[in-house]
Formats: sequence, structure tokens, C-alpha cells
Amino acid sequence: MKTVNQHFINGRFVDSHGRDTVDVHNPATGELIGRSTRGDEVDTERAIAAAKAAFPAWSATTLEERKEYLQRIADTLTERMDELIATTIAEYGAPVSFAGYIDRQARDFFLLAQDVLKPENFEEKHGNATITKVPVGVAGLLTPWNGNPWFIAGKTASALAAGCTVVIKPSELSTLQAQILMECFEQADLPPGVINVVNGPGTVVGNTITRSPDVQKISFTGSTKVGKQINHDATETMKRVTLELGGKSPTIILDDANMNKAIGFALTAGLLNTGQACIAGTRILVPESRLEEAKTAIKAGIQALTIGDPQAPDTVIQPMVSQGHYDRVQSYIRTGIEEGAEILVGGEGKPEGYEAGNYVKPTVFVGVTNDMTIAQEEIFGPVLSVITYRDDEEAIAIANDVEYGLHAYVYGEDQQRARAVANRILAGRVMINEIVDDPTSPFGGFKMSGFGREFGIHGLNAYLETRTVFAN
Repeated sequence: MKTVNQHFINGRFVDSHGRDTVDVHNPATGELIGRSTRGDEVDTERAIAAAKAAFPAWSATTLEERKEYLQRIADTLTERMDELIATTIAEYGAPVSFAGYIDRQARDFFLLAQDVLKPENFEEKHGNATITKVPVGVAGLLTPWNGNPWFIAGKTASALAAGCTVVIKPSELSTLQAQILMECFEQADLPPGVINVVNGPGTVVGNTITRSPDVQKISFTGSTKVGKQINHDATETMKRVTLELGGKSPTIILDDANMNKAIGFALTAGLLNTGQACIAGTRILVPESRLEEAKTAIKAGIQALTIGDPQAPDTVIQPMVSQGHYDRVQSYIRTGIEEGAEILVGGEGKPEGYEAGNYVKPTVFVGVTNDMTIAQEEIFGPVLSVITYRDDEEAIAIANDVEYGLHAYVYGEDQQRARAVANRILAGRVMINEIVDDPTSPFGGFKMSGFGREFGIHGLNAYLETRTVFAN
């Protein structure tokens, strides 16, 4: 069992002032694998003070110097990659294929951040004006549990590239993964105070960061409910805020689609990370005339999925991250039944043979109307809703009839028609006929899915302010 009782503040590990502890369980087996000590206001204020003190010198570094430091972090992550992947599997329950992908991408974020460190991204001339982009200040980075190394790295890489210093609050469900990242940050030997990490609850550590007058920028990924509170608190000190919040993404299957291929696409989108993903396509919109065909394809597709040991290379369905989250997903399944939806596959309880872990049966509801709870609220588990439509206009209307607007998917044979549908969906990203990842293209949402964009030049700009100087 691993014990985490220190935070990374001002370039070194320091004992936690906070004394509350939380146990870490393997979600696939229920085994106790760790215990962490949670930071408090004192720990957080120390981290903020360190970041504030380090900011003047760090913001004055050259682009080449920042590139070198980013490279150092990437190199240390490469050295610890196997251990990080194993820890992600053990602590989070992620299948080995997914854990490998997100952890290697975490490393790559620091390499990609080097590519945006170009003089033209920081200064331009406009007549007698010199327009410069300058770092906003200390950035508070608040990250979720569903791929925590990925979120920490993406935010940190952009902030450091911009010239900001950072205070990171990882998810409490990811302290073992965060510990490895802290050790990598220490090994990279950045100037003291540039990166600070405090483990602890959002109600204590997170609130201290978002309310501090010495923090000028907040980047948060998580629930819409928490995002609203963060945004409210940030207004008191006029912080710049990026919020990447919840989603209830539609997958529109057009009536000209090859149904077997389309359902394969829809299940992949809907069960990304076993549904524990804000971008998961959890509403499958099917032409009314092809519903029976879709149901047959869904049954076959779900039956072919592998549920099992996250360390097995063919595992697709992983456990929920915690017992509490398992209970939450079960409550949504019960709600779907109570509101009149029909279970096509899956249902309540755990898959046979996996009673020890937090496994949920992959569940697909049919007979769903878009006003049902399971069609409107983010479940964050392997629970999908099939909703029928009559024509493209109704499909678009249903797709947009939720409070979220983070992501969407379209599948159809006619590319021009599919693009026309995609262009009318209110979402930050829409994918047509393929599921791709581009960590250089902007990512973020419409409506209650938040505001601001991450990745690439857009991610860099989120940590910069604009100054104009006039001179003859």
C-alpha cells in the first residue's frame, strides 16, 4: 500500500499541514492500495505564495528557455511511463489500452506546447501599435479523475508555455497518479514555485485557489454544478476562467447509413472510457424507420464487448472509479425504468463474475424520449439512450435540445449532407464518421458545457493577456 502525505510546493516535497486522510481502493477489485493525506487552507496558501513569488522570474524567461523546461518534463515522464500507466490502471481502473493512450498523450502535451512558442504568437505590429501577449499571472488548475494525468499535463503545459506559474489541485480519486507527476516535476528541476501541487478536497483546496486574490486564472474541468460555483467565486477577484464542463452528446445516425457500421461507431462514441467521459455520445439518434435494424445491431455490438480485468489488452468495459460513482450510475438506470424507458440490453446490478469491483452492465435503453432524465442528465457511465426521429430537422432539434453543448457525432454515407447536419449542432466539436483526437485543435463547449478553449494556440491564449503600446 502506498502512502501519500506530502505536497509539492516551492520546488520540493513538504509534509501536509492538513491531517485528514482518504483511502484509495482499486475499483476493479475493491482492494485497499493507498492512503493520502489531504491538504488544507494553509497548504494551499503556501502553494499560492510560492507561485506568486516565482512568477516575475518565470514570466521573464525566453521562449527557448521555456522549451527546454517543457522538454525536461516530457523526458522525465517518458522515464516513468510504465509506472504511470500501471498506477492509472490500479487507481482508476482504466483498461491498459486507454491508460497507455492518455498517459503518453500527457507526456506529448509538453512536447506540443513547444510548437506554439513562436515570437509571432506573442507580438505583432499594427501601425504605430505594438501588440504583445503577456502571461496573466498565477494559474489555478483544477482537474478531474477521469484521466487525471492527461488533464494535469494539458493545462500545465499551456500555462507554463504562456509564462504563468501554476497551483494544481488534482482529483482526490487520483492521488497516486498525481504523486508520480509531482516526482516528475521535481526531477525536471524547474525553478522553485513554478509548479505547485496540493492534494485535497475541492471544498477546501479548490475554494482557496478560486477565491485567492493572488490567483489570476482558473482552468477547471469537471461538473457543471461545480463550474458554476467556481465561476461565481472567481468574479470577486475578476479572474480569467476556462471551464470545460459536462456533456450529453448526441450521435445522429442518418437514414442512409450502413446500420452495422453506424452502430459500431455509436457504441464506440457512447462507451468511450466506459461512458466516464464528458464527450461520450450517450444519446443515439436513430431514424424511426430503421429502429428494429438498429436494435439488432446494438444487441450484437454490446454482446461482443469484453468486460474484465483492466490489465487485459482486449478489455473495453472498465469498473466505475468508486463505489459512490457506481451507486450514482445505478440510480440513473432505475430512474430510466421508472420513467418508462425499456431496457434493450444490460440493466441494474453487476455483470456476472465481477461482483467484487465497481462494474456496471453496459446498458442501452430504447423507447426513450428526449425529456426523460436519462436523456437530459450526464450519467457518466455505460448507459446509452436510443431516441428515434423522423427527418433531419427533427434529429437536429433533438440533438440541440439539452443544456449541454460539448461534443457531437454524425454518421452517414452522404458526406455533404452529414456536414450540413454537423454545422447546425450546437457543440464545440463534431465528428463525422470517425472518432479522432487532435490535441492541437480547440476543445471546449457551448451552453452549460462551459466556455473558453484548450489545446494548441487556443490553449496558450487562455493564459495570456493583450497589451497594446503606441509609439511613433
